[in-house]
Amino acid sequence: MTMQPPGTIWADRGLSSIEEVIDDARNGRLSILVDGQNEHSQAHLIVPAQMATPDIVNFMAKHGRGLVCLALEKERADRLGLELQPRRDDRQEAFAVSIEARMGVTTGISAADRARTIAVAVDGSKGAEDIVSPGHVFPLVGRAGGVLIRAGAVEAAIDIARLAGLNASSVICAMISDKGDMAGQGEIQALAREHGLRIGSIRDLIAYRRRHDNLVELVGETRFDSPFGGHWIAKTYATKVDYGEHLVLIKGSISPTAPTLVRVHVLSTFVDMLGEKETGRAGRLQAAMQQIGEAGNGVIVLIRDARIDAFSQQMKRYVRGEGLELRDYGIGAQILADLGVHDMILVTNSHRPIIGLEGYGLNVIETRPIGPLVPPFA
Repeated sequence: MTMQPPGTIWADRGLSSIEEVIDDARNGRLSILVDGQNEHSQAHLIVPAQMATPDIVNFMAKHGRGLVCLALEKERADRLGLELQPRRDDRQEAFAVSIEARMGVTTGISAADRARTIAVAVDGSKGAEDIVSPGHVFPLVGRAGGVLIRAGAVEAAIDIARLAGLNASSVICAMISDKGDMAGQGEIQALAREHGLRIGSIRDLIAYRRRHDNLVELVGETRFDSPFGGHWIAKTYATKVDYGEHLVLIKGSISPTAPTLVRVHVLSTFVDMLGEKETGRAGRLQAAMQQIGEAGNGVIVLIRDARIDAFSQQMKRYVRGEGLELRDYGIGAQILADLGVHDMILVTNSHRPIIGLEGYGLNVIETRPIGPLVPPFA
């Protein structure tokens, strides 16, 4: 396959601007999307689904080596009657049952057949009656709100296609190395140079969308006294995607020039209200309030699950002892940015990296473990 060279590719850090990636998408060119900039970054080949020719599908399978997947918005997945596959936990990508075009394909596995299936799946005049399952194309369902809600490759690929003025769907393929693990930065850059592909980052896409979109809105404010940390300002933010409301607790003042103690906490009925003991997380919210209260300045963002099945989902996470996937902290990050937070000292017992925070103008300079809940509340 001969790729059209997009011109000068290597800007600072070896990344192209998101505007350039969007322009390439508009013109049917493949791009590489990375979720970070270190050797452990994950990379995906992406192209708008309506531009996915047999040659492009073949290129992705040959050079990406991962599954060739179709990223769709939930509304389109529902229109096609796609059922989500069971997931071990909420942190996994939302795979739907694999599909095939009902007409116009043979075995379904060839690049031409997969391109045909993709074309049918994103054609607004087609519906559930035009596809069958199982098949050789693997749909992935993105979260509403895109990367401003979840900093994932699926949401990013859909956002880029939509921003290019095309159908809000993309074909994506994870890049795998010769050894079978995730491709390293050197391999990613080598493929980009050889085939004239731009490399864009989810971080830069988040920053781009923040300049044009805002999904949170301050809707209420009050003050209260608590045995955990004393006097607090409480602010309520509403999201424009699911209309859920989230609470922010502010101690003291926030300075954009000084580090801010920050705790992003996903509210759990079992942990925070009922005080369950088995997962070892009971009392962490109150302990964080005490810790920030003693420091005199800081912010706690309380993320509330706005889904109608929130209790059953919390029950599943409680049974598995899981918290929120760090890619899903988009709402909390937007709230922190709106409050004027920049450098953060993150109060957490987790050591996992957080994806895409730089796109919100946020920077974690230090992490501190949550201290114990002191008597008489321990």
